[in-house]
Amino acid sequence: MKLKGKHALVLGAGKGIGKEIAFYLASRGVTVAITFFDWPEESAETRGQLAKLGGDHLALNIDLRQPTAIGKMIAELSGKFGGLDILINNIERGGMPIVHGEYTSEQWDLELETTLKAKRWVFREALPLLKESGGGAVINISSIAGLVGRSGPAAPIFNDGYSAANRAISLLTETWAREGAPEVRVNELMLGFFETRHAQKTRGWKLLSPEERRAIIDHILLGRTGCKRDVIKAIRYLLEDGDYLTGTILKVDGGYVLGGNEVAPIPKGVV
Repeated sequence: MKLKGKHALVLGAGKGIGKEIAFYLASRGVTVAITFFDWPEESAETRGQLAKLGGDHLALNIDLRQPTAIGKMIAELSGKFGGLDILINNIERGGMPIVHGEYTSEQWDLELETTLKAKRWVFREALPLLKESGGGAVINISSIAGLVGRSGPAAPIFNDGYSAANRAISLLTETWAREGAPEVRVNELMLGFFETRHAQKTRGWKLLSPEERRAIIDHILLGRTGCKRDVIKAIRYLLEDGDYLTGTILKVDGGYVLGGNEVAPIPKGVV
């Protein structure tokens, strides 16, 4: 896909990884619409930075847990952009056990509605526009929580509901790839521990003991958490070079999921 002149919707781009993706796309000549809802100070800064870029970029304050609001948003984008080429399905809510403690019913619902339900309804409403583009692309952003759950060194960080929602995203990625074909490619970017997602610049990380933080880093085969350039490289590949990829899950975790299990030497045997 050639990015210049395209139109993209980036969910959850008020700060963090969503913001980095949105500004990368804008730097490549894409007109972007970003959504935000909470984190008022960070979102205000992002909106100001977006406005300074000029052009027709949009910043939309929307509660993506409301399907009716999503329908209105897509209609607004259709009217202003005339179409949609790219959807970055980034919205999520992960309540870290180290922060929230034992689940409440309200916390469980918030995580499922934000991380899973919102993605589903945005895709459903955006799919007709993406198909009309003739070469649309969707990237579902998910977490390795969907693979490892509340286990091992990640247990203080990944809640059960958040983990279940991310496991479900992988199923939806495959279903949506079938629904979108051949006009729309749907792939998934599954992220591990990143500075602004699960790691150093989050509330939960600061509450971990030095030993708990060290255990997480030691579990990552490459020995470090991810940074924004790691995400942007993966986004660039999936959008610009991965023309023959759909229904694919690209795991960018530095080897966390594989960590913790050493490869033993082959025994001498008895023959």
